[in-house]
Parts: sequence; structure tokens; C-alpha cells
Amino acid sequence: MNVRSLKLIRDVIINSGKWTSIEIAQDSVYLEFKDVELGTPKHDEEFSLTVRFAEDSFFTAFYNNIWDIDFLSRYDYKNQLLSEEVYFEVKDIKFIDFEYLNTFFYNFKREKTVSSRDDFDIHNIRNDFFLLVETKEIAFVAGGNYMDFFTPSERLDDASLRELSNQWMLYFLNYHMKRNLIKDPMCENHPLMHTKK
Repeated sequence: MNVRSLKLIRDVIINSGKWTSIEIAQDSVYLEFKDVELGTPKHDEEFSLTVRFAEDSFFTAFYNNIWDIDFLSRYDYKNQLLSEEVYFEVKDIKFIDFEYLNTFFYNFKREKTVSSRDDFDIHNIRNDFFLLVETKEIAFVAGGNYMDFFTPSERLDDASLRELSNQWMLYFLNYHMKRNLIKDPMCENHPLMHTKK
């Protein structure tokens, strides 16, 4: 994905997205985000976006309170497996920015790293891609030499991501146009709605 697409992914996640699951299967790390601003929402489903890292993948959690990373206690080190639901509101995410990551070594008291590589060092990342997810409670970094993005129905590329973003924008505009046709108590009480006779 190009830089514009990565910026778009950041925008559609941080506006309303929640980090809702983590899955680790041998050398792949999957992070799922829900309530992302992509596609046309349907009443019976939430739109989600999954980020996958593979080949020499790793993750590091920066935290102050051990209970905030309780979901990692169920990681199976022998088989390198984890599948856990989590719930974190996303404050920010960053792609490929090691200098920014350096600040988290000092902002949190503790860190926990898991990697398929024996010589992995979070202070000397050699991976091609990584994602930093900031929440109120923790900062979480995942990375690898491959990075892919998926919706529930397809693998995303630059063109499909742009199409889903356009669908969301049309949905958003239509929603607000319809809402303005109905009397809205918030608008009726607004000072600009009252005119002197």
C-alpha cells in the first residue's frame, strides 16, 4: 500500500474505531479493528478491518498496569498461538515510524515483547513494517516483513481501499442529508434558528 492509503487507514480507524481482537498463529499477528469508517454500514453487521503481519513478526505491549495486558497471559509460547477478544478505544496509530516509537520506552514503566526470532530486539527493529496502536491504557506495536489489510470479504489494495472510503463518505453525506429533513431538536434550539419577527 502507498503512503496515501496508509494515511487513509489511520484516519478511518482513529475517528471511531476500536481494537477488538488479536490473533497470533506461528509467524503471523492479526489485529482486528471494528467500527472503522469504510464501506456502507449494514444494520446487522459491523464493518471491520484486519491488519496482518507475517515473516519475522513480533509484538510489544507497553503498559503500566499488568491487568491492562491480561489478554497476553493466554499466549501459548510452545505453539505460538493466541486468539483473544480485546476492547480498546484507539487514540492514534502510526505506520513505519521508529523515532516516534522511541518515546514509548519512557512513557510506560513496563514492556512485554514476543517474537518468533530468537535475536529480536525492540530497540533495534529490522522489520520492514510495523504499526503502533495507542490507547488510553497501553501502547501496542506489531510488525513483520509483510503487512496486509483485510475486510471480512476481501484483501485490500489501494484501489479497493479508496472505493470503500468513497462508499463510507456517500453513506455519511446521505445520512446527514436525511437527518436535516427531519426536525432535529438540537437544531431547533440553536440561536441561529430563531429569527426576530
